[in-house]
Amino acid sequence: AGGSNRDRTIRIAEELSSHTGAPTIAHLTCVGSTRDELRSILDEYQAAGISRLLALRGDPQGGPRAPWVTTPGGFDHADQLVELAAAHGGFSGENSIGVAAFPDGHPASEKNYNQDIEVLLRKEALGATFAPTQFFFDLTSFLSLRDSLSSKGSQLRLLAGILPISNLRQLDKMAELGGAAIPGWLRDRFAGHTDPEVIKAIGVDIATELSQSLLR
Repeated sequence: AGGSNRDRTIRIAEELSSHTGAPTIAHLTCVGSTRDELRSILDEYQAAGISRLLALRGDPQGGPRAPWVTTPGGFDHADQLVELAAAHGGFSGENSIGVAAFPDGHPASEKNYNQDIEVLLRKEALGATFAPTQFFFDLTSFLSLRDSLSSKGSQLRLLAGILPISNLRQLDKMAELGGAAIPGWLRDRFAGHTDPEVIKAIGVDIATELSQSLLR
């Protein structure tokens, strides 16, 4: 996100697209780039045959909890990236520009759910077409987000983020950074277990159950 390996990211995305033919979604963040540099990155993606983007503000260079520092001549928010990519050309269609969604609330909005919805609607109005979510474990959180968007007339394609848990310590860190809620029932499922293989198996069970519920 800080731009230190951006050239390698573009090269890997190009290799994936050209050698496998698999749809490749490239990240684009506001971190450490000016508007002109972002346009150049879009040019490189387009030249590489990449027509799908995930537009994110990105984490500050000091980490997710560090204060945001704007790059001179750059952007502060992902909606500006969406607008830039949509105007650039080459990134249009049903699965062209993606943005992040947060069923348990965006950590930067202090859980202001209505604000989160309005931000997603603005991104959609500017050109976003799909939204993968932060991982979640409470089905009702995802359904509430889906229904709230639908009630506003949104056509944004919402993609559920599923995390098969394999490491409890890592889970807590990821949840803290991304604002995901860890329900009590989930911790109860792991209570008394320390064997890594058992923890992985329980994690797969939980992910499978959530996926089955979503499909229903």
